[in-house]
Amino acid sequence: MNHTAAQILGILDDCCGQFTFPMLDNGYVYLAATRLSLLRSELDWAMTIEIFGFSPRSGIPDTQIYSFSSKLSGRRTANDFVRHDAYDRFLAVNPFNESHVIFPVDEGDWQDLDDPEFVSKNGATVPLRGRAVPLPGKSAYADAGIRLEQPRVQTFELCRFLAHHHRDYVLARPEECRHHLDPALNLILTLEEWHHPDVADESLPSESPTFQQLAQVVETGDLKAYNPSQPPNTHWSFWPDGGTL
Repeated sequence: MNHTAAQILGILDDCCGQFTFPMLDNGYVYLAATRLSLLRSELDWAMTIEIFGFSPRSGIPDTQIYSFSSKLSGRRTANDFVRHDAYDRFLAVNPFNESHVIFPVDEGDWQDLDDPEFVSKNGATVPLRGRAVPLPGKSAYADAGIRLEQPRVQTFELCRFLAHHHRDYVLARPEECRHHLDPALNLILTLEEWHHPDVADESLPSESPTFQQLAQVVETGDLKAYNPSQPPNTHWSFWPDGGTL
């Protein structure tokens, strides 16, 4: 293995310092769903964290896939930067991490064209990966544990409904999750929930019992090293400040 558990945690901590490690109460993103995966081979390792949600600045919902690995592939090239020295700085600051965004929900008349933060009053379906999913009635949100904040349904509330009922469609497909990873890496663990550090409060992965254990799993390949002692907190309800900026 190219890195020890301590080195892996150090990499994740460094990413926190560069704001490239997921912050679940990101003030610009209303959180809806998360997933974490671990991959390894005899020499290399990877961790991916998927975040599905809605940022009013993006316009439509998206899923960001954060990749951390000792052997990244499909990285951005010098052509993606205005100057070559900017590309060199990017690689120097991000030697073990990349990210990319996918859009499982297409644009359409489901969203208010004048105010994309709201669901259209006249829409009937929302296009989710080529499927026309009927827009739910207001009572369906309560059944999914979502309390509507205003008389009109907001886009982030619809995202949370979709995550509740169509989780595998809003999160990444395997090939999307592996976009920046070596194909030789084998998936060894997927978590639909876990205890995530409060990065906004300056808590680091290296201080998290959960990530300490996950780093041990990555180093050794022993799944028994993951024995969580803290309750999961990755559901959106634990991060009420997300999206509020």
